[in-house]
Amino acid sequence: MKQYVITISRQFGSLGRSIAQALSQELGVDFYDRDIVEQTAKRMGLPVSVISNSEENARSVYFRRIYPLGMGLPSLKDEIFLVQKNIIEDLANKGSCIIVGRCAGSILADRPNHLGVYIYAPYRERFKNCTQRLGMDEATAQKMIREVDRSRELYHRHYCPEVKDPFTDHDIMLDSSFFGVEGSAKLLAHIARERFAD
Repeated sequence: MKQYVITISRQFGSLGRSIAQALSQELGVDFYDRDIVEQTAKRMGLPVSVISNSEENARSVYFRRIYPLGMGLPSLKDEIFLVQKNIIEDLANKGSCIIVGRCAGSILADRPNHLGVYIYAPYRERFKNCTQRLGMDEATAQKMIREVDRSRELYHRHYCPEVKDPFTDHDIMLDSSFFGVEGSAKLLAHIARERFAD
């Protein structure tokens, strides 16, 4: 196969990360998610927790402490985004891989041999995944689905204003509740093998 990169965006609770991991095993390529946070922290000399909290939430306790009046906050968040953007481009240059979240689909949209995937599921299925698979109580599941989806939307709107809806920069929209984790991974692996065959 040619060198390629698959980017995966997802709704919270749609099991997009689990699908990415299964797809990584299916294709035998690297999978990046938390690794990007760790590399960003290392490059910036900041704790991993700071990078993780800041990615989609500008209101973390850390930022309130170091910028009590909000001064400097946007520039630090922007710097984190730019560092992550460079890391994502470096990973895509290094070899075939799967990258989850962090606007990777938009960052790599014009790249040859890129497949942009959006994983979604009906609300009831995401709620069930949160409570049954992730062990959340019902109130926490409802809160997380609402707040994480909203924060991801705002993050994308800020850093990728050209993305007007989930259809932009995505080649495939996949309902994970229809195929399941393994079925989704196998389907995407088949598409990738066909798409990126030598």
